[in-house]
Amino acid sequence: MLLEFNAKLNQIQAAKQSILCVGLDPDPNRLPEHLLDQYPLADAVVAFNAALIEATAGTACAFKLNFAFYEALGHDGWTTLERTVRLLPPDVLTLADAKRGDIGNTARFYAEAIFEQLGFDACTVAPYMGRDAVDPFLQYAGKAAFVLARTSNPSAADFQECDCDGEKLYERVARHIARWDEESPGTAGLVVGATEPEALARLRALCPTLPFLIPGIGAQGGEPSAIATAVTPTGRVLVNSSRQIIYASGAVDFAEAAAQEAEALRARLATHVGPAAFGTGAQ
Repeated sequence: MLLEFNAKLNQIQAAKQSILCVGLDPDPNRLPEHLLDQYPLADAVVAFNAALIEATAGTACAFKLNFAFYEALGHDGWTTLERTVRLLPPDVLTLADAKRGDIGNTARFYAEAIFEQLGFDACTVAPYMGRDAVDPFLQYAGKAAFVLARTSNPSAADFQECDCDGEKLYERVARHIARWDEESPGTAGLVVGATEPEALARLRALCPTLPFLIPGIGAQGGEPSAIATAVTPTGRVLVNSSRQIIYASGAVDFAEAAAQEAEALRARLATHVGPAAFGTGAQ
């Protein structure tokens, strides 16, 4: 039986008592030297990812792969991405951080590549071109599209904070996404940065049941306490951390250091949320 995305997320978070998503963003300039000495670059990336997955899979409820780090590998990028996806265990959700956002006919093929060819559970999507850029990702039952709303990057306010007839642009985006979620077989969610706690609270009030993917913890300056307002009995959250975990050490002990950092962050996040964050409520 095909589980709806939120139901699957509930089960995994309840089992692991975790809302942590680990981002696998392999920067060649930050890979441990012993891996680069031992393998060609693409194989070094796979070895790096494999060790991180093994070290953190017991703590993380999801893994997020940012496509830019794989596409930059050129010819080997796609196969490196495929090899990494095959390493992910069945008791985690897999997120493609691809930020797709093209016209409907093109978006349909992006969605097919990510959900059918690579088998991801969710994808990040940019809504600037409107519904036809998002809708193909929402046609897959059991899958989710996390739509950019109020992001964590420094210049996010350039457009996202613009006034639209008395509301912020990111709020207008969220209202549309909530409606599309109700009308689609797949699940819609929002990407909301931890660097903007006020926006997190406003968006949760506006969209009480949508799942949130929350980046910005750690290297981008967001604090775990910021997520408290985003957790409700009906709204799931996934809190992503990439650099803080995967580059906790650049030496041979990188996997052990990542495991320790992931568990420490999981525990810190848990202190700021109640039982609702771990699978009670949202279905």
